Amino acid sequence: MNKKHLIFFVFILSMLLIPTGINSQKEDLVKECMTDIRPPFIVGDRSMKAFLTGDEVAEFRTTLFDGNTYRIILCTFEEKLMEFSIYDTNRNLLFNSSEFGHTGMWDFQMEGSMECIIEARLNNEIAQSGMAMLLIGFKHSRE
Repeated sequence: MNKKHLIFFVFILSMLLIPTGINSQKEDLVKECMTDIRPPFIVGDRSMKAFLTGDEVAEFRTTLFDGNTYRIILCTFEEKLMEFSIYDTNRNLLFNSSEFGHTGMWDFQMEGSMECIIEARLNNEIAQSGMAMLLIGFKHSRE
C-alpha cells in the first residue's frame, strides 16, 4: 500500500468514526438531561442542541402558555460551562442563570402566554468551546 492510499484510507476511516463519537456524546447528554425531568413534568417534543465556541450565542425561541409550570434545563458535560438567559420578545430580561450561581435548571409558573427567547452562551472562564442541550418540560399547574 503506497503513501497516498494509506492517507486516503486514514481519512475515510476518520470521517466514519468522528460522527459516531459526536452522536454518542449527544446521546449521553440526552440521558443526563432526562434525569432532571421526571413526572409530573412532560418533556416537550424537541430538544435544542448547540456547540459553541468563544463568544458565540445560541438562540432558541419557544412559546410558553398560561397556566403551566415549566422546567428549563441546560445540560452540559462540565458543570457551570454554560449560562442561559430568558427574554421576552422585547428583549426584557426575565431570568439569567449567572445571577443564580450558573444553575442549569429553573422552574417557574406562567401567568399569561408569551413567546420567549432563550440564549445560551459559554462561561469563558471554564472553557473556550462546549456542547449544550436545552430541554423544556411542563406540567399543568392544576395537577
